[in-house]
Formats: sequence, C-alpha cells, structure tokens
Amino acid sequence: MTTTISIEDVKSKIRAVKDFPKAGIIFRDITTGIKDAQTMKFMVDYLCEQYKDIKIDYIAGIESRGFIFGMPMAYKLNCGFIPIRKPNKLPAKTISESYGLEYGHDTIEMHEDAIEKGANVLVVDDLLATGGTAKAACNLVKRAGGNLVGIAFLIELRDLKGREKLDDCGKVVSMLQY
Repeated sequence: MTTTISIEDVKSKIRAVKDFPKAGIIFRDITTGIKDAQTMKFMVDYLCEQYKDIKIDYIAGIESRGFIFGMPMAYKLNCGFIPIRKPNKLPAKTISESYGLEYGHDTIEMHEDAIEKGANVLVVDDLLATGGTAKAACNLVKRAGGNLVGIAFLIELRDLKGREKLDDCGKVVSMLQY
C-alpha cells in the first residue's frame, strides 16, 4: 500500500519547540518529520525535483542537518557530496568563513581542494533563517572556484528575511515556509 504525502503533511510533522536554543526562539524540529520513512522520502524527492534540470557535480551539505538531506540528494542526483563543517573537524587544509546568525556568531570550513574550478555545486541545509550560514557556505563554494547553481532548504523562516542575502547564490528553494 502506498501513501500519498503532501507538503502540508510534511509541515504537520515538524515540531515547534519554544525558547530553544534561547528565550524567544521557536526552533523548527525536523526530527519528528525524518523519523517517518515516507515523509523523509517525500522531503528528499521534493528537493531533488527542484533541481532535476540543472547539472550538479556536487552537493555541499552544511553541518549537521544539511548532511541529513544532502547525502540522499547526492545519491539520487548521482553527484558527489562535500561536507561543510564547523572548525577543526576536517582533516586536510581548509578554507573558512565567519558569519553572524540569529543568536550569535560562528565559522564554517570546507576542504580547500573539495571543488574543482567550474564544478557545479548545490548547497543544502535544513533551515534558512537570517541567511548568515547559507551565505557563508555560498562564499566558500565561490572561493574554492565552484559554480554555485543554487541553495536548497527544507524550511524557510520568512520573517527573518534570510533570502535577501542569497540573491547571488543561484536558484534558492525552500519546501516549507513559516
């Protein structure tokens, strides 16, 4: 028996956690959605469908929830996967980018040799909030010589206007908007 899942079904499975990681923040918890096999499959299939007509050599997933979606997307789109990680997690020489986010500052890194010049790269993460992390990842891809074809998110928090920072990041897609 096959079950039909819709975007509204997916949205209904995302848990809202108040005051996490600090007071005033509503955290959109994807774990309640990805624990259901059909919902998780729909999420990955939806994001892949948005880029099916674009040649992609690599998906760059942002630690850690970008790994959850990026790896199966890379498998499905028949391309490589590049991890973008927090500092001091990658074993070879890295390039880094610092940025602000809705509740502090952070830095991400990627292997310096991860991307061949001109390779088409899609960046993937679970959430677009203020756009700081996403913009930093886009900057890393460009600095490494990649051709940034887009950036995909499961969730976008529209009120935080993060999309406005991504106008030079290719095709920006979010499955769910809050």
